[in-house]
Amino acid sequence: MKEQEEQKITLQSLAEELKAKIKKETKLPEKEISEELATKDISDKKIQEASEKITEKQAEKEAKELKKTILREDKFKKPLGAGDKETLIPLEDYIKCAVHLGTKVITPHMRKYVYKRRADGLAVINTVAIDEKLREAINVLIQYNPEQIYLACKREAGWPAAKKFEQMTNIKTFTKKYPPGVTTNLELEDFFKKELTLICDPWIDKNALNDTAKLKKPTISLCDTNNFTTNVTKIIPCNNKAKKSIGCILYILAREYCKAKNLQFDAELEDFTGVLE
Repeated sequence: MKEQEEQKITLQSLAEELKAKIKKETKLPEKEISEELATKDISDKKIQEASEKITEKQAEKEAKELKKTILREDKFKKPLGAGDKETLIPLEDYIKCAVHLGTKVITPHMRKYVYKRRADGLAVINTVAIDEKLREAINVLIQYNPEQIYLACKREAGWPAAKKFEQMTNIKTFTKKYPPGVTTNLELEDFFKKELTLICDPWIDKNALNDTAKLKKPTISLCDTNNFTTNVTKIIPCNNKAKKSIGCILYILAREYCKAKNLQFDAELEDFTGVLE
């Protein structure tokens, strides 16, 4: 009994420590942080399964509905209309790749990008916001040459797309593991210097994010609804858990980067995402 009480006290202390850390980093009211921490999130596997269930017919139907109701990211005041600029890829492809599918947790940092919740509790990210934030990230990315950039993608679902991204852009890519300190510790044998970091998740790829922050260099990150975005310079709101979604975002970044740098780009969307239903 005494041992159980001690374990309970330890867990409570850890919870309070985590809450205090998040409060310090986000400067949010304690009540709001507690509500976020109390929300039970969904696993990567479940997100992957939900993403795979989106068929072409469903994507077309949902895109049609979204065009009538979804709000523009800049002011969130009016629906997407016929007079608006076209998205980087057809809206149907964003949906087919489940780029708009968030998690059940919505952090205060990501709340403004969420359009609504589905019946199953998953957040739906504003697709127009995804497209507009992608454009902002591209404008930053094209300011650098390939040798000045690196991509970190520790999540396994993103490895095929990350390798294709490296192949098309010649940008150094880390999958599986980013070696901590490789850009900050001059004494390391594999030390290298870069000016821009691209990551697929600010939590999973936190070592790369933290190293870049120490150097005061910019970071572009794919950010899901459950992410905190401290130290991220440019946010790309999207589903960063599923293979198709990560592939879709990296395809657009690679295509636009190669176009701006006059590099050959002969890949198709499915070369990054795998076969789409």
